[in-house]
Amino acid sequence: MAVNQIRKTDRIVFNLIGYIVVGLFSLLCLIPFLLTVSGSVTKDASLFEYGYRLIPKMYSLEAYKLIFRTPEVITGAYAVTILLVVSGTALGLFLTAMTSYVLHRKDFKYRNKFSFFFFFTTLFSGGLVPWYLVMINLGMKNNFLALLLPHLFAVFHIIIMRTFFTTIPESLGESAKIDGAGDFTIFLKLYLPISLPALSTIGLFIALTYWNDWYQAMLFITKPNMMPLQYHLYKVFNSMQAAQIVAQKTGMPVAQMPTETFKLAMTVVVTGPIILVYPFIQKYFVKGMTVGAVKG
Repeated sequence: MAVNQIRKTDRIVFNLIGYIVVGLFSLLCLIPFLLTVSGSVTKDASLFEYGYRLIPKMYSLEAYKLIFRTPEVITGAYAVTILLVVSGTALGLFLTAMTSYVLHRKDFKYRNKFSFFFFFTTLFSGGLVPWYLVMINLGMKNNFLALLLPHLFAVFHIIIMRTFFTTIPESLGESAKIDGAGDFTIFLKLYLPISLPALSTIGLFIALTYWNDWYQAMLFITKPNMMPLQYHLYKVFNSMQAAQIVAQKTGMPVAQMPTETFKLAMTVVVTGPIILVYPFIQKYFVKGMTVGAVKG
């Protein structure tokens, strides 16, 4: 009884210390975001005078008014980004999972050659100029595919997915083949349903990549109605900075624009939807990140 009581006390103490440490670490991670939200609703002059505070001394929504000054433009940019994220994530997940399934199959004759082909691209690339010329010659200027295609495949995602597939017993696929199922049927009806942790993890990676991408739009998109959210805010911020520089050099009067708070408001606008989605896939994300860490 005494030994059990000691073990129970040790477990309680260990859990208590663990919760305190994890709680403090979570708080340290949360404080910067709270400061960002607080700073985005602070008056620009107050931010310079008093610094970042959890409770603003002087409230102001000027930064958000500047972002949503033309609601139809910002909603259009949101629509382009959401369409890009949804379609890119769905198609990217399917192609990544299907490629990983083929590469993990030991009975696939050319799997080592294909694996080398994929992994070779992580070491060498053609460079920006050839990539740009190829995309332009394929008619990707002001084309939605110019935003969609570049991020469909990532070798890192293939490695994660292939590692997960190796944890699935081969006897599962063999028994399905005995029952008359083909490879595509086994992939769709057996492997995909039990690969939810890995799919959720990779899906989050792909969605974040599409959500945060502005570089492809800068290279290939010139039409305002095709610009994603990130690139639209990037252009607004650059034009605002350019106006202030011209005003300083020429001495021309210009309205005081919330430069610093605008950056914080941009951060809140572009990260808010991702933060709202993350809790729903957190448990699958944690499982997927530990894929291959422990085997047995």
